[in-house]
Amino acid sequence: MPRLELTSREKIGQLFMVGFLGTSVTPELASFIKDYKPGGVILFSRNLESVEQIVELTNDLQRCSPKSPLLISIDQEGGRVSRLPKGFTIFPPCELLGRCNSSELAYAAAATIAKELKAVGINMNMAPVLDVNSNPDNPVIGDRAFGSTPEVVGEMGLVTAAGLQDNKVVACGKHFPGHGDTNADSHKELPVVEASRERLEAVEFPPFRRAAAAGVATMMTAHVLYKALDERIPATLSPAVITNLLREEMRYDGVVLTDDLEMHAIVDHYGPGDAAVRALLAGCDVLLICKDRDREIAAFAAVEQAVSSGTIESARLNQSVARIQRVKQRFLLPYRPAIISEAKLVAGCRTHQALLHNMQQAKARLEHLPAARVV
Repeated sequence: MPRLELTSREKIGQLFMVGFLGTSVTPELASFIKDYKPGGVILFSRNLESVEQIVELTNDLQRCSPKSPLLISIDQEGGRVSRLPKGFTIFPPCELLGRCNSSELAYAAAATIAKELKAVGINMNMAPVLDVNSNPDNPVIGDRAFGSTPEVVGEMGLVTAAGLQDNKVVACGKHFPGHGDTNADSHKELPVVEASRERLEAVEFPPFRRAAAAGVATMMTAHVLYKALDERIPATLSPAVITNLLREEMRYDGVVLTDDLEMHAIVDHYGPGDAAVRALLAGCDVLLICKDRDREIAAFAAVEQAVSSGTIESARLNQSVARIQRVKQRFLLPYRPAIISEAKLVAGCRTHQALLHNMQQAKARLEHLPAARVV
């Protein structure tokens, strides 16, 4: 495919993944996408009602971006982090897969999720969770993790990513370099991890090292301060963490997304424009802003100013755009709109429900066993 020629404004737009309110593409939303040209959007439960409505929504979103198809993402991990409405196959939390310790089951679940997402025009899943559930006081990870050892998390994470990507859905390993040892929720405050570098190397890093080596298409950062890596700056905004550790040491050249820049771990300490520029200078490629239109616009303006002033060099901008375009070429092209009749045959179909039933039976068998005996 010939290289896509983009203007400076279009390149800056590619760096943004934005959320919105409502269940349809309003004139105002269409105008925003056409003006600011974001590279992607993220969908939440608030945007989703039914198979038919989601197909119409994703097709209408793509019509607003004819030059470069949108990454349309969702958090569909299973368990309590599931955004799809009734009518889809909703799997139990990842912890169950870890307890079963079955690569085949984890792959099948991810492949099923991917087929249902792809059928309705969603091409990216913010999974797998690569955090090791190493702190029992952790308020945000818990059963979202595959387990409490890096071996189980690494293995289940890799096969989950493969199940998604083999079915043309972009996988996203999260939350680098590990959110499992926190005792605070980054949605509400900035967690601080005091663990030594040796402890991080032994527990938190291995699943991410494996994912980087295996070519998982994208990774998401953690809004967490790791004292052993950077004494002052949370991972998302830290060159020491993103460029030095992930890019150079782990040799990862996929797309790096920030977690939502509206979370209190960030907004309590940085303005939206400042955070956006810092994240890009740290080595991130995609800025995730999940809800507030004013913050999205402020961040865009700040990045545009940083590019025009040379604070963000054109080579740095082009590097991120090239990574994003590689992912789009691999997973989104040739672009084909979703078709309602086809989607209704896939979403929640009998084969997928049979797999869910098997998992529920496995869960029932495991419930009377202590987790330590099967992990």
